[in-house]
Amino acid sequence: MVFWAGNFIVVKGAIGILPPVGFTFLRYSLAAVTLLALLRWREGAIRLPRGDVVPIALLGIVGFGCYQIIWPVALQTIPAGDSALLIATTPVITALLAVATGADAPNRVKLLGALVSFLGVAVVIAAGQGLNLGVSLVGDLLTLVAALCWALYTVFGAGILRRHSPLMATTWAIVAGTLFMAPVGIAQLATVDLSVVGPAVALAVVYAGTLAAGFSNVIVFHGLKLLGPTRVSAFQFLVPALAVVLAAIFLGEPIRLVQVLGGIVILAGVALLRRGAWPSGPPMRAGRWPAP
Repeated sequence: MVFWAGNFIVVKGAIGILPPVGFTFLRYSLAAVTLLALLRWREGAIRLPRGDVVPIALLGIVGFGCYQIIWPVALQTIPAGDSALLIATTPVITALLAVATGADAPNRVKLLGALVSFLGVAVVIAAGQGLNLGVSLVGDLLTLVAALCWALYTVFGAGILRRHSPLMATTWAIVAGTLFMAPVGIAQLATVDLSVVGPAVALAVVYAGTLAAGFSNVIVFHGLKLLGPTRVSAFQFLVPALAVVLAAIFLGEPIRLVQVLGGIVILAGVALLRRGAWPSGPPMRAGRWPAP
């Protein structure tokens, strides 16, 4: 969770030097290589998921390609802390999509959780509008679109994860997403003045590509196996809170009272949805928050 929270700060700093999609392409190329190596080590072979190559590729394009193009572009115009708080709505969007597609049944508790969470979204967006009304609003909305991309990946990927290991499915989804963003990423990198690229940018690519996008996902997969989804989900509440604090320390972003209030409301809605979605059964598995 610390690696994921820190990634908001690392990416925010790096895209001030490298173009956003170019930086994302570099880090996901590294992530793809890292996960292919891990797949070879953990499962003994690098093989395609038979029967699901096209569905996994399409999910990878949406969940990693589109998400990782939209999110850093939006991050250019809004604070890293606000971005982390808005991304925290992903489980709520996932749950609403599950209801809309018939994968889950609606009830008043879920709808109340969604309503509370999006009330928090409105507070966070309102808190950031003193920056630059038009530009920051577009950034906020794009961040929510990015969250929608991951929600689609989670809802429609659930069946695939029952047929293949999470490591295999995630690895090939990331490979597909990386190939999707390659044309734009390479075009942006071709315009970069190499004289401005120093060790700090290289370290940012390594951090974001290996720790945040690679190893953290593997750690979470093992956590799900050892601790179960409910306990791991509880840890994920740390990500937006840590990101706000780290942004204040390393980027000098002020921690605004209304931002804290909005974050608390968002997380309260997510907690309500997770804990109360099944009144007579176990908590709902609304899906993991995305690795930024």
